[in-house]
Amino acid sequence: MKNELSFDVVVIGGGHAGCEAAAASARLGVNTALFTHKFDTIGEMSCNPAIGGLGKGHLVREIDALDGLMGEVADRSGIQFRLLNRSRGPAVRGPRTQSDRSLYKKYMQKKLVNYCNLSIYSDPVIRFNFNKNAIIGFITQSGKEIKSSKIILTTGTFLNGLIHIGEEKTPAGRFNEKASTGLSEQLVKYNFKIGRLKTGTPPRLDSRTINFDNLEEQHADDDPYFFSFLTKKNFNKQISCRMTYTNSAVHKIISKNIGRSAMYSGDIKGVGPRYCPSIEDKIKKFSDKQRHQIFLEPEGLNDYTIYPNGISTSLPADVQQEICSKINGLENVKILRPGYAIEYDFVDPTELFLTLETKKIKNLFLAGQINGTTGYEEAAAQGLIAGINAALSFKEREPFILDRSEAYIGVMIDDLVTKGVAEPYRMFTSRAEYRLSLRSDNADIRLTQKGIDIGLVQKKREEIYIEKYTQLLKIQRKLDNLKITPSKVARYGVNIAKDGISRSANQILGQKSVNLRKIREIWPEIIYVSREIDEQLEINSHYIGYLKKQNADILAFKRDENFIIPDNIDYDRFAGLSNEVKSKLKKIKPKTMGQALRIDGVTPAAVYILLSHLKRKSIKHIA
Repeated sequence: MKNELSFDVVVIGGGHAGCEAAAASARLGVNTALFTHKFDTIGEMSCNPAIGGLGKGHLVREIDALDGLMGEVADRSGIQFRLLNRSRGPAVRGPRTQSDRSLYKKYMQKKLVNYCNLSIYSDPVIRFNFNKNAIIGFITQSGKEIKSSKIILTTGTFLNGLIHIGEEKTPAGRFNEKASTGLSEQLVKYNFKIGRLKTGTPPRLDSRTINFDNLEEQHADDDPYFFSFLTKKNFNKQISCRMTYTNSAVHKIISKNIGRSAMYSGDIKGVGPRYCPSIEDKIKKFSDKQRHQIFLEPEGLNDYTIYPNGISTSLPADVQQEICSKINGLENVKILRPGYAIEYDFVDPTELFLTLETKKIKNLFLAGQINGTTGYEEAAAQGLIAGINAALSFKEREPFILDRSEAYIGVMIDDLVTKGVAEPYRMFTSRAEYRLSLRSDNADIRLTQKGIDIGLVQKKREEIYIEKYTQLLKIQRKLDNLKITPSKVARYGVNIAKDGISRSANQILGQKSVNLRKIREIWPEIIYVSREIDEQLEINSHYIGYLKKQNADILAFKRDENFIIPDNIDYDRFAGLSNEVKSKLKKIKPKTMGQALRIDGVTPAAVYILLSHLKRKSIKHIA
């Protein structure tokens, strides 16, 4: 038929998850298509004009290490690079950039249209086609029938999306963009657990009507820390942000009108993100605070729009204007677009395998906010994994799964699939047990070879990685082999125990306040290659004791963590397990003992019963 098209993998949705999923699938050499509402909105930054942050920045570096798009695009569009927590330990430092919203979208679209094996269609999906419990395709708004072996659904906030501004309600996935309706209802027929979540955004302000005089200024870093391991220079002019604050007058207006907020009128049933609360939530829940910080973030170099980060709201537009006029610097501000809350459907992520394929419908993968997460970075990381696994599944190859000790991506997906969500999930460094090993600086050393092994990483990155890894190894060996006595090293101003025992250059580098500049004074033959290599060598030496202990912990953890649970196990036969535990194990279907232990409500005692049974049955360990 003329209106029939067929693809190996199809991605539905052109947001951050959809872009990474489509690109990853295409990089693995399968015939891929991306279907979205409008081409112009591919790569849209629907909320704040920024990428990265604490935890989130780690995800972007990992996406980049696996040859994903977000890191390079963020670097190309970055207009204010900052390394958060710079004064703290390397494990909790988080790269972040303000992005030019239009440049981000431009470069993301440019990357996708130049991808081999990828076709892009502006044609919304209106109905799925199934064959028993497997998805086989869908029908588009234009009447096309699309057949596909694997489908990745990345609908963001579009699934039955509903925007709230005070008492006004508008079905939409984003401001002035139609929601996707009817798709959730089809999933419900397969007994998927569908819930409602909400997120919000602040009003957009006209910078020409803001008085920036006397407002605190936040500058970009002088030495930008980029997201991509391929980026070597700044592409754009760097700008400052300004800061202002709410005050008692603002708090009184909000309190007086709180009943008109969609969040507090009872209109919104979905749960909002605890770590990114609306200004109404801040006033109600933190009533002791006299003021709340607002970052006035420019949305672009050639854009008058300001994003006031910190006053997300669903109050009526007239109240939003009244609030803004009471804030220092915003007395005469013009609101270009009111803030709003958006409520949308999500699927309980415990309905998924670690590959992000659904348990109830074969060949259907979910990624992004549909899985209960919030944030561009979390969505993109899921899209990457879903795209990889959909393509590998089509090729009948082993799945690509990162565990908690290997990547923040592994932490996030394990959290989602094993525990589910009670609120929109956001990545933090505190979620990772092994964060000292999972630093942003070493994401390529941890992950790029894994990407090369499955054919995911393109030639340019592979060559750069191999050259860096070779140089790193070469210098590390020199540091281990070069020796010096305490008396000789003291001549260079380095004081260690006068015990007559020679130390390696690596041990000297591990001393407090010693860096590679000092090491090169002692051993000029240790060449300088790059700041990145120096940084990793210094961190490894300074934290060698902690890293050894953590690596030992990881090995101990993996011994029972990796004990495989057979797919055909019958939990009802275990007399020592409660009915609640049996129910949860049957629902989640954990693959390993470690995953079983992390299921909410499954006790260590229950896992011990399970492990004892499996060991008696001589189930083999995996390495």
